[in-house]
Amino acid sequence: MNEQVGSSVRRPTAMKAAWIVAEREITTRLRSKAFLISTGILLLIVLVGVLAGGFASQIGGFGGPTKVAVVGEGAAALESAGFEVTEVADPHAARELVKTGEVDAAVVPGGTGEIGATISAGGTEGTESTGESAVTVIALENAPGDLVQVLSTSPEIELLDPVIENFFLAYIVSIAFGMVFFVSVMTFGTTTAQSVVEEKQTRIVEILLATVSARALLAGKILGMTVLAVGQVIAIVALASIGLLATGQQILFAELGTALGWFGVLFIFGFVLIATLYAALASLVSRQEDIGSVTSPVMVLVMIPFYLVIFLFDNARMMAALSYVPLSAPVAMPLRLYLGTAAWWEPLAALAVLLATIAVVLWIGSRIYSNSVLRTGGRVAWRDALAKTE
Repeated sequence: MNEQVGSSVRRPTAMKAAWIVAEREITTRLRSKAFLISTGILLLIVLVGVLAGGFASQIGGFGGPTKVAVVGEGAAALESAGFEVTEVADPHAARELVKTGEVDAAVVPGGTGEIGATISAGGTEGTESTGESAVTVIALENAPGDLVQVLSTSPEIELLDPVIENFFLAYIVSIAFGMVFFVSVMTFGTTTAQSVVEEKQTRIVEILLATVSARALLAGKILGMTVLAVGQVIAIVALASIGLLATGQQILFAELGTALGWFGVLFIFGFVLIATLYAALASLVSRQEDIGSVTSPVMVLVMIPFYLVIFLFDNARMMAALSYVPLSAPVAMPLRLYLGTAAWWEPLAALAVLLATIAVVLWIGSRIYSNSVLRTGGRVAWRDALAKTE
């Protein structure tokens, strides 16, 4: 790490020193069989999960045929497509059946859709149109996807009690964003803490600090772990995208485009925040056995928003608030973008809050790290860790 100038030794610049440390962290992890095996298993689980979900959606639901009330012509075509059809006299009667739950949806004259049910005869498939030129699908909470698909054009949809469209899919997306963020930050955050304590135990940190500053060493660790974490997330997203396209889920892939982009941006800065906390707190102790005692608050701070987003993803007010909480924004904001409940400027505002939080945490974290990383033995007191450095 040293640059020789005659008989003197010159330290590298802070930026170069941080990158050298980052390269060391990256190469060390990539040479670890445990790291490579665990990453491979994680990617395999992601791919299998996406493929299984795609195949299950192609097979269809398990609740029996969709029950549909029909006004006017079109009953025969929908019956041939596998729907359970109830013919009614007028739209008012159809709405009442939807409200009482006797049918899943109703098809009434008027609107922009046209009934064109897919039928099967002699092993071939075709389309039979009833001649109904304009229909509307009436549903209670969301329109049945299989009913919408048999309409030759997009129908007008009237929801009597609208909620999140495709509730189950939104729930799966919230879990997917949450799990990727949670698993990645916990895995690499813990690795960051272990690396700090390992260097203290072996006194390698004393050699490193003879060449680079404590702040550069901390920055290099955070940079290296961020590169590894982002690389893993990119691999996960790439595999998931391949799985979606392979199983014919192009529509979902397209809908996730903007949300995935912002997830990547917010993930990077969210990870920097958490890695800083892990590294600073780990520098307070000198044994691997003590890491859990000092980093458990960070784990709680990550887990609480994680569970809140998963269980409250359909609560618009709570999700709007969680979108601006630094440790939940990387999950809550992309989910709101996917659901279409976030304005264009909100991701920028959430990013600004996250960056401001990172600046404060880096300032405090670097002070803790600088004051504690060379102290061995017992746990460093908070007063000493936060003391003003020269």
